[in-house]
Amino acid sequence: MLFLPAIDLKNGRCVRLIQGRSDQETVYGDDPGAMARGFQQGGAGMLHLVDLDGAFRGRSGNLEAVRAIRAAVDIPLELGGGMRTEQDIAAMLELGLDSVIVGTMAVRDPSGLERALKRFGGDRVQLGIDAREGKVAVQGWEEATTLEALSFALEWKARGITRVIFTDIARDGMLSGPNLTAIRDFARGSGLRITASGGVACPADLKALAALEVHGVDRAIVGKALYEGAVTLADLTDPVFSSSNSIRGLR
Repeated sequence: MLFLPAIDLKNGRCVRLIQGRSDQETVYGDDPGAMARGFQQGGAGMLHLVDLDGAFRGRSGNLEAVRAIRAAVDIPLELGGGMRTEQDIAAMLELGLDSVIVGTMAVRDPSGLERALKRFGGDRVQLGIDAREGKVAVQGWEEATTLEALSFALEWKARGITRVIFTDIARDGMLSGPNLTAIRDFARGSGLRITASGGVACPADLKALAALEVHGVDRAIVGKALYEGAVTLADLTDPVFSSSNSIRGLR
């Protein structure tokens, strides 16, 4: 399994939120490029970036931070947050990102996402499903929908999506452990490649997530636990359950 350190960007700084709430913010650094470089030097094979300003406001406030990260490292980068149009997707990929993650756009502008999938392919355009009690949430998790997460994933699988970043909102930033049952059932039901997100609290959680790889969960994102020291970069690259170098061939 590949474990991805997360860098959440807000007003150009590295932050973490609790359950995606913009009023529950902890700042971990003012130099995103240096943060990314440290992760690469520690053995990370890929980084997960989130533009929180884009997610909440629909427009990025972190382009310079993203550019700084891209200049600082040569490992693959994926970015989510604020990808609402085909032009947004194209701009981020042209900036040098390896893939982008869309969520709100899949609900609000499905035809635009279909065009982007045909233009860039499922490896570069991935679907972010942020679920609260099994239902899809959008607009930076602030707006609930009645869409069932699994049905939504299957709909987009038929349209060309090959990977879903699956986040259990209730677990995000809580250091309470990932919802292993929900992740496993979602992976089994969808048949898609799954990146699990939310809840990692200790090295044992990494091992538990790695056991889900047989079901298609081949990546997992680690955020607050890494910043708080509950897990280390050495844990993320432990060969017992990690394949952190396996993705380097993408670049």
